[in-house]
Amino acid sequence: MDVVVVTAVIAALFVLIGVAEPLAGRLRLPYSVMLAALGILIGAGASFLLRTELTDALNPVAEAILNFPIRSNVFLYVFLPTLLFQVTLGMNLRRMIDDWVPIVTLAVVAVVFSTVVVGYGLSIVSGLSLVTCLLIGSIVSTTDPSAVVSIFRSIAAPRRLARIVEGESLMNDAAAIAIFGLLMGFVMQGVPDPSLWGAVRQFPLLILGGVGVGVLFGQVAVMVMATFGRFELAQLSLSVALPYLAYIAAEQMLGASGVIAVVAAGLSMNVSAPGALAPGTWTNMREMWDQLAHWAGALIFVLAAILIPRLLEDIAWVDVGLILVVAATALAARAVILFVLLPGLALARLSPQVDRPYRAAILWGGLRGAVTLALALAVTESARVPPDVKRVVGILATGYTLYTLVVQGSSLRWVISKLGLDKLSPLDSALAKQVVAVALQSVREDVSQATENYGLSRDIVRSEAKSFGERLEGAVRAAEGSEEIADRDRVTLGLIALAGAERDMILDRFRERAVSPRLTDRILSDVDRLLEHARHSGRLGYRRAARRAVGIDPSFRFAVRLYNRLRISYPLARLTADRFEILLLQGLVLRDLDTFIDSRIRRIHGRRVAEILHDLLDRRAEMVEQALDGLRLQYPGYAEELERRFIRRTALRLEKREYDLLYEEGLIGVELHTDLMRRLDRRFSREDTRPALDIVLQKAELARQFPLFSELDEATLKRLSKALVTRYADEGDVIVTRGSAADTVYFIASGAVELRMSRQSWRLGRGELFGQLAMLTKTARRAEVRAIAPSTLLALDERRFRRLLRRSKAVQRAVRDSAEKRGINVPELDRMRGQEVRQAAE
Repeated sequence: MDVVVVTAVIAALFVLIGVAEPLAGRLRLPYSVMLAALGILIGAGASFLLRTELTDALNPVAEAILNFPIRSNVFLYVFLPTLLFQVTLGMNLRRMIDDWVPIVTLAVVAVVFSTVVVGYGLSIVSGLSLVTCLLIGSIVSTTDPSAVVSIFRSIAAPRRLARIVEGESLMNDAAAIAIFGLLMGFVMQGVPDPSLWGAVRQFPLLILGGVGVGVLFGQVAVMVMATFGRFELAQLSLSVALPYLAYIAAEQMLGASGVIAVVAAGLSMNVSAPGALAPGTWTNMREMWDQLAHWAGALIFVLAAILIPRLLEDIAWVDVGLILVVAATALAARAVILFVLLPGLALARLSPQVDRPYRAAILWGGLRGAVTLALALAVTESARVPPDVKRVVGILATGYTLYTLVVQGSSLRWVISKLGLDKLSPLDSALAKQVVAVALQSVREDVSQATENYGLSRDIVRSEAKSFGERLEGAVRAAEGSEEIADRDRVTLGLIALAGAERDMILDRFRERAVSPRLTDRILSDVDRLLEHARHSGRLGYRRAARRAVGIDPSFRFAVRLYNRLRISYPLARLTADRFEILLLQGLVLRDLDTFIDSRIRRIHGRRVAEILHDLLDRRAEMVEQALDGLRLQYPGYAEELERRFIRRTALRLEKREYDLLYEEGLIGVELHTDLMRRLDRRFSREDTRPALDIVLQKAELARQFPLFSELDEATLKRLSKALVTRYADEGDVIVTRGSAADTVYFIASGAVELRMSRQSWRLGRGELFGQLAMLTKTARRAEVRAIAPSTLLALDERRFRRLLRRSKAVQRAVRDSAEKRGINVPELDRMRGQEVRQAAE
């Protein structure tokens, strides 16, 4: 085909992409449905022009469209990696982990179940071979949820719902294509009834091989990009090459799943790149991939839709019946997963609850799109697939895709409206009226001041003031006439607003380079969790999420075990430094939120609600400060270095703001502003490198601060610090259980614990110890020890503790005092005291 013609067609496609989005908005249709409709019209129109005798002038254009060099490999090797890679870069992995059960259920279990249900159902009514029917089932089992996600976002549905659907879209393509590849091999080999066990045995290579290739390529790409430093365009170029290299290497060199390799490479970069690249580079990279994915998604829809008329050329009425069978079985399989399996998992407390209206929207929003058409096209293009199989796969997959787009896609917004997902709750509706009334009162004051400053005509001002006053009176009457909002609901709404303000403040700090992208994603995940828990459980949920944000996460616990058992310190050092930075930022943001409550929330919800919110913030600030105190105690020198670094970064941020203001006011020119920004970038780059943390030295420093160890000489203290094992406990964690073996003594470095025995309880804090009495009396533990605050403990085994006890009179006194408080006689302490008396007498 002539290069000029190809170029013209490509340009026309981009014009079509640009026109489709505003047209879809005007017609209130999902964007993907509009693209598919336009593609079908173009394909049908081109076919009509070639067959009609009305005109031959447009035949070259029609031939160029129908013969455009687009094949299934172009979809799978060019467009699909782009879409998958962009989704992985934009994912909030920490928040995805919270909903991994429903995501995996919809993306993997639902795909396998749908393949089997559609395959066997079609086999029963069609007379086709089982392997052919299963192949069709795998092709139609992958969904394209872009339409339902866009509608969810337009109606401000909870972020969690969009995350579940986006997570499904990322993983179900990989699962469906992996199953398709296995079944396609059976079809080409002419196997009528495949061995499922033989297919299952091939999955480890497909999945693990793809994961291995993706992680390897992702990590190598990040390391190479990190060495390029200030060459941002080179780093962006490498990111473009990464998904394609991973896909080709997995498919062609290892025989693994290229789709899984792309997903693994993207997830690997999502985890590693924010800490290795400059914040601006990471932001620009994600924006670039957003644009590339927008183009790729639109092109794949249009080009695939152009092929639909060709694939349906020889459709018969019996084929229409089979398409309806596919539609019914696919919908039934998805309904079983959504309305039977997911509620069952939630009932068993294995999965968070997904509300029924949202499950219904996900069910009807399970549109099939470009990936289904691309897989069907791959079957029809294969020379090793029998012609009758090509025909039935092409017609059924294409017909079912068209059915979902026309029937489900065009009615999706109506279904969402009937489910009530596009309407405000009664609480939000009542609040909206009060917000409007408060906002208009503020606007009236500001407009009055502005008109005085501008010296406008009094008649005009009086006329507009009268009109505005009428609107304000109407808003006030509506607010007074609405249902009264209970204080409990006002607190919930205030907490939601508070979490939203906290999110905005953190994003501002990120834009000002006060915090790295990697830590920003983690902090925003905690804020999103605050918002969702407040929305669902009010104050109780907000407190629970706040404790979790300050607590010790599983990755930190794993790093502690890794250090304690294998002496590998890097993960723990990195996560400890991360924790310090996060707590510092949380403390600063919480102070700013106090001002937000007084300036904004108090005016809408009143003084009582504001006081409750202040109290909740004070409790959060106390938890953050307590955690920071524990870190300062453990790492005093390092704490000072981080705080100095934070001050320097703050100064640079304020300096940049001042230069930008001078430039906007025209007091400095563009050349001087550019030079000043270049100097600041160099200084920012120096401050981006965080000081290293030596865990071993810091633990020795921590042991040195214990009053119980004050009598030990330097050599003994050094040996003791190596023997001590660090353990972290969150509020509520059980440290010691009743009846357990008494083989360890714990020293409290920070935090507090509670000992419970029968009807008695004791509370211990920093500098105290527990677990020693059961050890010395050689009895099973009779007390349960539970952390009542985030705590850092130093554990010592029995042999080393007895040696310490013989050497330290301070430890002996502490053990003796604790035994006297609980009325326990410790013979070993009496023997030690007797020996001391005899030695003194001698």
